[in-house]
Amino acid sequence: MFYRPNDGHGLPHNPFPAIVSPRPIGWISTRGADGIDNIAPYSFFNAVAYSPPQVMFSSNGTKADQDGKDTLTNIRDTGVFCVNIVEFAMRDAMNKTSATMDLQVDEFSHAGIERAECDTISCSYVASAPATLECKLTQIIKLEGDQSHAVFGEVTGIRLRDDCVVNGIFDVTKYKPLARLGYQDYASIDTVFSLVRPDAK
Repeated sequence: MFYRPNDGHGLPHNPFPAIVSPRPIGWISTRGADGIDNIAPYSFFNAVAYSPPQVMFSSNGTKADQDGKDTLTNIRDTGVFCVNIVEFAMRDAMNKTSATMDLQVDEFSHAGIERAECDTISCSYVASAPATLECKLTQIIKLEGDQSHAVFGEVTGIRLRDDCVVNGIFDVTKYKPLARLGYQDYASIDTVFSLVRPDAK
């Protein structure tokens, strides 16, 4: 089949997120100007540059009374955020933080997530996360569509859980990263293989 997005797909559910998959999940923690911690998962997330390390995620707001979600509001107010990498064992806690809640709700407490304080920014992170990326905001770009924004940040601090570093390599099979597919589907990665580039030395 072929369809133009403006004309609709005619299927029970939008296939676009299923086509562009699997996608890493950016479990973004922020702190509001009022000091309340927030954490929410974003499946339109990725690394975008190597040196200096930079990441991005997109926020598609759903609240009529503000321009974007709580995460975006907090980042605008404070200029920082933290990316928590989601492991398979954290899938239920991550999913719990995807619920729409008031700005005054502390999602860490709501989901029973143990937190710790970041080193380079004023923000909490998931204490048991396999890896975290502390970030300072570099830019927010308004995207096409209502309340859709791309948020870019430079990584100012990287934390790796000790058990995930094996022989000097960050081993994803030690924690099985969770990936977002389409619809309500997810996948976990427990098998990896290597391909050597033809021009590698």
